[in-house]
Amino acid sequence: MENTSTEKIIAISEAQKKYFHTGETLSIAFRKEMLKKLLSAMEKWEQKLADALWTDLHKSYEEAYLTEISIVKGEIKTHIKKVGRWARKKRVHTPIKLFPSITHVVKEPLGCSLIISPWNYPVQLLLNPLVGAISAGCTAVLKPSPYVPNVSKVIEDMIADTFDEKYIAVVQGNRVVNAALLDLRWDQIFFTGSPALAKTVMAAAAKNLTPVVLELGGKSPCIIDRKADIAVAAKRLAWGKTLNSGQTCIAPDYILIHKDVKDAFVKAFAAEVKNLHGEDIQADRHYVRMVNDKAFERVTGYFKDGDIIYGGRCDAATRFIEPTLMENVQLDSPLMTEEIFGPVFPIITLDDNGKPFIEKVIDFVTSREKPLAFYYFGKESDGWKVIGRTSSGGGCINDVIMHIANENAPFGGVGNSGMGRYHDKDSFDAFSHTRTIVSTGNWIDLPFRYMPYKMFGLVKKIL
Repeated sequence: MENTSTEKIIAISEAQKKYFHTGETLSIAFRKEMLKKLLSAMEKWEQKLADALWTDLHKSYEEAYLTEISIVKGEIKTHIKKVGRWARKKRVHTPIKLFPSITHVVKEPLGCSLIISPWNYPVQLLLNPLVGAISAGCTAVLKPSPYVPNVSKVIEDMIADTFDEKYIAVVQGNRVVNAALLDLRWDQIFFTGSPALAKTVMAAAAKNLTPVVLELGGKSPCIIDRKADIAVAAKRLAWGKTLNSGQTCIAPDYILIHKDVKDAFVKAFAAEVKNLHGEDIQADRHYVRMVNDKAFERVTGYFKDGDIIYGGRCDAATRFIEPTLMENVQLDSPLMTEEIFGPVFPIITLDDNGKPFIEKVIDFVTSREKPLAFYYFGKESDGWKVIGRTSSGGGCINDVIMHIANENAPFGGVGNSGMGRYHDKDSFDAFSHTRTIVSTGNWIDLPFRYMPYKMFGLVKKIL
C-alpha cells in the first residue's frame, strides 16, 4: 500500500475545512441524503468488501456479514431514522432568576474529523464512526490500516465512488502517514487501536486541544465461578475466543476459574471447539487466520509462558493457530501483561481458601488496568456484586462479546481501555458539540443584576 503524500493530506484537510465552512453539511436533509448514499454504497460494494476480508483475514462471508457489514448497515439505518430528532433544538427549564429569558440546547457539528481504524474489524471500526460523523454534520478523513491492504483499497474505492473528497476522503499508509495526519489540526479525532498508540494520538491532539474518542483494548477478564453452567460457559467462550481467531478488542483475554470446575471446563471447551469448527479446525473456512507473520510470531511466542493443556497446533505458512488453553502461567509474563489478540487462553485457578473466590477475583482484577470488557459466568446476583466493585468499558453476565451487539446501548472504554463512547445516539454525540443558548426578551429589564446591586437581600433569597 503506497503512502498518501503529506502534500495530498494537507490539500484534503484544507479542502474539507473550506467545504465545512460553506455550511452545506449542516442541514438534516443533506445528512440523511449522505447516509442513504453510504447505505447504497455498502450494498453495492458488499461482495467486494467480503472478498477482501477473506483475502486479508480468511474471514468467511457469513462472519464478515455478521460482524462487519450488517453492523454498519444497521447503524446507518438507525441514524437515518433518528438524526432529525437528535439534532433538533431542545428547550430546557429556565429558573426565575433568569426571567424573562428562555433557554435552548442545540447540537452543532464539531467540524473536520479524523478517523483512524485498526485491522481486526477493518470495515466496522472505520465506517461505524463515519456514520456518526455524517449524521452530526462533520466532514471526515478516514485512515484504514495498512495491515489489511485489500480491504483498505476496496474502502478507498468505495468512498471515492460515493463522496467528493472535500467531504469524505480516504488516505492510506503506515505510521509515517499517521504522523503527518496528527501534525494537522482537527476538530475531532476518533481512534481505535492499542493503548500505546493512543498515547501518541492524545499527545498530538493535546497540542491543539482537540477532543478525542479513544476505543482501545486491554486484558478483558472472564470469571467462571463454581456455580456457573459449565456447558453454557464453554460454548459461549469457545465462540467468543475463536471469533476472528481471538483478534477482537473485547475478546475474553484470560480466565479466572474456581478450582472445583476447572477440569470440567477444559473438557467442555475442547468439545465445543469441535462442535463449532469440526474435527479439524484448520480446515474450517469459518476460522480466521492471524493478520500477518508478525502477529503469528507474537501469539505463538506466548506458548513459552506456561503449560499447554489443550490445542497448541500452528502453521506458519498459513498463519493458523489452534485455540489453545494454558495453565501454570507466571503473572508477570508477557502472556499476562500484554493483550493477547489471538486464540491463546491462559487459565488461572483460584479457590476459597483464606478468602472467598469472589473476593480474590475482585482483588486480581482491580490490581490491573481497567479492561475494555468484563465477563462473569455464575449466579447473576454474584455477577452484579463483582461488577459493582470493578470497572470496565462494558461486559456481560453469562455471555461474552454480545454487549457490543445492542445498537441501542453505548460502547466504549474507561481508563487504559479508552475514553468516549459511540453507537446509536452516542455516535452522533461523539462528533457533536452541545451548545447552550439563552434568549432574553427586551420587553422588560430587571435591575437586580446591575451594579450597585439594589435590593441584594431579595436577590439572595431568589438565588
